[in-house]
Amino acid sequence: MAREKHDRPPLTENAAQRSENDMHPLTTGQCATLACLWEVSIPKPGNVHRGADFEDLTFYDFVNSAIAIEPAMNAAAQRGLGETILDAVRATQACVATNTNLGTILLLAPLAMAADQHQREERASDAYRASLTEVLGSLTAEDAALTYEAIRLANPGGMGEVEEMDLAEAPPNDLMSAMQAARERDLVARQYCENFAQLLEFAVPSIESGLEAGWTLPQSVVHAHLRLMATWPDSLIARKCGEPTAREAAARANVPLEADGPLDNNYQRGVADLDFWLRSDGHRRNPGTTADMIAASLFVLLRQGRIGPSVMSGREGLATDGVSE
Repeated sequence: MAREKHDRPPLTENAAQRSENDMHPLTTGQCATLACLWEVSIPKPGNVHRGADFEDLTFYDFVNSAIAIEPAMNAAAQRGLGETILDAVRATQACVATNTNLGTILLLAPLAMAADQHQREERASDAYRASLTEVLGSLTAEDAALTYEAIRLANPGGMGEVEEMDLAEAPPNDLMSAMQAARERDLVARQYCENFAQLLEFAVPSIESGLEAGWTLPQSVVHAHLRLMATWPDSLIARKCGEPTAREAAARANVPLEADGPLDNNYQRGVADLDFWLRSDGHRRNPGTTADMIAASLFVLLRQGRIGPSVMSGREGLATDGVSE
């Protein structure tokens, strides 16, 4: 388990309850797009970013994808889960030639629906979790069918065949039963089964803890990325390379966490070594599920007004008691 020097509890409800317009005028769809743009722009070990493309996947593929999903996420509360996921995948497929964001879409769709089901003044953390529970508890057979159609269309790598709820079979009447079957091997599916506990109780507070410690958003995100990898071995690495490799990646992600934070030379060396190792097998060790979790966490922070757009440029800190620091 990673040693953590700057753990903090989630922000007070005063911060989470801020009116959307107090922080920024972004819509739900714009928050989703900005979160995805930030995620791919930050140099996280093993992922595509501004300074590192893959042979078959570039930074601009992710930029195009982030912009493409905005209308679908903006209409999520009206369209429903299955339609939102399928609309977002179709929009992405119209812009790029390969799967860039299926995991992110699967996470963002229920989060976007939950965000828009309450009035602005009711967006405290407890209300948001309650709304998310309602969304996940009201899924239909149509949601399952459309989600299966979207997953097949996206054609994600490393899926293979499984004994239960295989994508080659007819979709189940209950999407949650499919997520339950996949929860032990896929962190995205686990979020559906556990009301996004790992995302809302671990990933989001991890980013906030870094900002509270005075780190920049990129530093805070990279640190949260390492903590996620170290705690839950990346699902995409496991699918492509096997569980032993995913566990090795988790152990390597823990090494920089034993240092004294982003400004420490040992930390920076550990991050660089991890990045080199992750990229040394034709990018098959890409921690893509961890990146999906980071994008969704940034969406939650933006949509709840806990950070605003200018935090990336360093002109703004966390929202506290209605005042941007």
